[in-house]
Parts: sequence; structure tokens; C-alpha cells
Amino acid sequence: MNRSELIDEMLSTAKTIAVVGMSDKPWRASYNIAAYLAKNGYHVLPVNPMLKTVKVAEVEVPCYATLDEANAAAKIDMVDVFRASDAVPTIVDDVIRLGIPYLWLQDEVIHEEAVARAELAGVKAIQNDCIFREHAARS
Repeated sequence: MNRSELIDEMLSTAKTIAVVGMSDKPWRASYNIAAYLAKNGYHVLPVNPMLKTVKVAEVEVPCYATLDEANAAAKIDMVDVFRASDAVPTIVDDVIRLGIPYLWLQDEVIHEEAVARAELAGVKAIQNDCIFREHAARS
């Protein structure tokens, strides 16, 4: 499967997306991309241990401290990462342990070793790309 086919599969199959590194600041990419995803039919689960709630598409929703808490609330299909690249290995550990099928690392989030480990565990992954840009290009 080529990259474009993988992106098509991820965007059409995933229904519940955990946004790791969610911000409550309207000028941040995670805030706006989470709103875009919600407005386009995805169930968005914000993940940020510093926030209790956050607005997603103008609706106040719970913000989870961990992927474990978010996954307990609703089974996660994809993790969309807005964190520094050095945070990726720990996130990958959680994705593998929780059996989450898809991992998306946003623009400039790159960790070859962790992504290779995720893929060896059966997780389908995209790194250094914007889910908003890819979704909008297909709409």
C-alpha cells in the first residue's frame, strides 16, 4: 500500500481520534485541527494533562490526561500527535499497548525509530504530515 492509499484508509476507517497535545489556545494548530475534524464527523478526544476541558468546534468537552483515560471513554481508532518528536516513543508505547490501529504525527513530528516499532507491532502510521491538509485535499 502506498502512502496515499494509507492516508485514504486512515481517514475513511478511523472514527474516533485522540488529539495528543491538544491546546485550549485558538491560535494553535491542535485547537483548529481538532475543530475541523469534529466538524467533519470525527469523534475527537482531546488529550492534555494540563487541561480539564477544552472547546472542540465550539462545544466544551472533557480533556483527558492520558491515552488510557481517553480510550476508556471511547475506543480510539487513531492518535493524532501535536507534541515534540522526543515525546513520540512514549506515545507509541501507549498506542501499541492499547491496540490503537492508526498513528498520525503532524508536520515536523518525526521519530523514525518509534514509528518503525509501531509498524512492527501492526500500527499503521504517517509522520511529518498534516491530517487537516490531507483530509481537505480529499474533500
